[in-house]
Amino acid sequence: MKYINEMFHFSHPQHKLKYHYSEVPFKCDGCKEVGIGSRYKCSGNSGGGGACDFDLHVHCALIPSPPTLLHPFYTKCSFQFLPRPPGTIPRYCNACERDVAGFVYHCRSCGFDLHPCCAKLPMVLQDGHVKLYLCRKVGTSCHRCGRKGGSWSYRSACKKYNFHVACVKEMLVENWHDIYFGHHGIAGGGGGSRMVDSRIIPSLNGGIQSYHNQKKSKGKVKKGCEMAGLALQFVVSAVLGDPTTLIAGVVGSLISK
Repeated sequence: MKYINEMFHFSHPQHKLKYHYSEVPFKCDGCKEVGIGSRYKCSGNSGGGGACDFDLHVHCALIPSPPTLLHPFYTKCSFQFLPRPPGTIPRYCNACERDVAGFVYHCRSCGFDLHPCCAKLPMVLQDGHVKLYLCRKVGTSCHRCGRKGGSWSYRSACKKYNFHVACVKEMLVENWHDIYFGHHGIAGGGGGSRMVDSRIIPSLNGGIQSYHNQKKSKGKVKKGCEMAGLALQFVVSAVLGDPTTLIAGVVGSLISK
């Protein structure tokens, strides 16, 4: 994706937003979901001062024109971008099953809703070691919760590794307060960009180890955990709005311990 360096956005008209990259997690002021990596950040006024603590996912900042979206999982739907959820009834995203609290793509005919980042989740994530496919429904158990079905999932080509989008988001939200306000928090005070605190992704060591222990020898368990960790890195990066970002081996190091 080609990014615009600076822009004005309807959600923050008082200042320009500037493209920014940092492996420090943030909360998007558009969709109200967690993000990491590429974003548009308030740059303040032309004199360099007065910058606000305002961030948008790239997908929340760069709205298509016209503001509609089609998705291969819903071939009969036309999703329209809305700055806030329609109506007064609480709504949830059909991809990750989390509440919709801000920007949303909404299908008026079907009533389906998608967070902007969920609507733009890549159908395939891959590098030389792992290939993952986005699936609407799968019959494979999720490594996080052990359940089948549920929210959208990323499943490996070998069908051994499966992660619910909902479960990955739940992991991140569970640790959000600790990430930002813990004794090693990265939100308060200090200047400059910092690397992602490893607590952003809780260890899946127990769950993945037990999953493999049922079927494989110790050596194969370790290899399986490493592959599951690599797969999880890709899924976390995609769910946080920047599939080009890999979390610097954090997940792999946690799982291999």
